[in-house]
Amino acid sequence: MTTKGNGWTAAHCRQQAERIRRWKPWERSTGPTTPEGKAKSARNAWKGGTRPLLRELARTLRRQREVLND
Repeated sequence: MTTKGNGWTAAHCRQQAERIRRWKPWERSTGPTTPEGKAKSARNAWKGGTRPLLRELARTLRRQREVLND
């Protein structure tokens, strides 16, 4: 009898998968309902603001270079 990293056997994993398929929690999931929850879920894919800041810096430096060259 081999176990997975979490201590579950293959048979236990199959039984749990079957229970979840019968339970179907995804059918009752409604997602966020409050404005705070919706705002939080809207930020799920946000990885940070460094790229837009770097782009703005590059634009600013480009404009400065154009002004200095004129």
